[in-house]
Amino acid sequence: MAASTHRSSIVHSVLASVRDAALSGEARAARESSRAISSELPLTFDDAYRAHFAFVWRSAKRLGVSDAALDDVVQEVFVIVHRRLADFEGRSSLKTWLFGITLRVARDHRRAVKRRPADTTVDPDALGAPGGPAHDAEKAEAVRLLYAILDEMDDERREVFVMAELEQMPMPEIAEGLGMNVNTAYARLRSARQLFEQSVARHRARDEWRLR
Repeated sequence: MAASTHRSSIVHSVLASVRDAALSGEARAARESSRAISSELPLTFDDAYRAHFAFVWRSAKRLGVSDAALDDVVQEVFVIVHRRLADFEGRSSLKTWLFGITLRVARDHRRAVKRRPADTTVDPDALGAPGGPAHDAEKAEAVRLLYAILDEMDDERREVFVMAELEQMPMPEIAEGLGMNVNTAYARLRSARQLFEQSVARHRARDEWRLR
């Protein structure tokens, strides 16, 4: 029981650090901007781009797009947004709609390239956050660990984990965005959480062993 509680504490710490990082710097400004325009329809393309560029960028990266292709993938997402924004009716949140486009573009990218090795580049959302060098180093390590584990997941679990745990989207919107029923989405999330917890424990144990 004690070991299980310790693992859960570590998992919570990793996810909390990553979520906190996503609210810093550019991402924080985007989140505040999105609140300001969330109830205004129709939106302009400039509104959507300013408010959600950071969200689209980090979502594409978390969905497995390589660093070398990120700029092209994000550009493709916003080309589609520019073309289709007039059709957005507000039946889901703009964030969910944008994630759906990002997801489809990221899937196409993953099909076009061989599965890459774990990319441990630090998420720029984790840089420049207040708290000093030690605090930044802790967040950078959490982000490194996150991406290493995400690269171990299959696409089905990775997608629902990113949407639920990292972007904290409502499960009905996740299910709709992934084209499945809510029960299936919950089942995939439970499986992804279990894999994530096991992977965190394994990576931490390996790191502790190396430091001996």
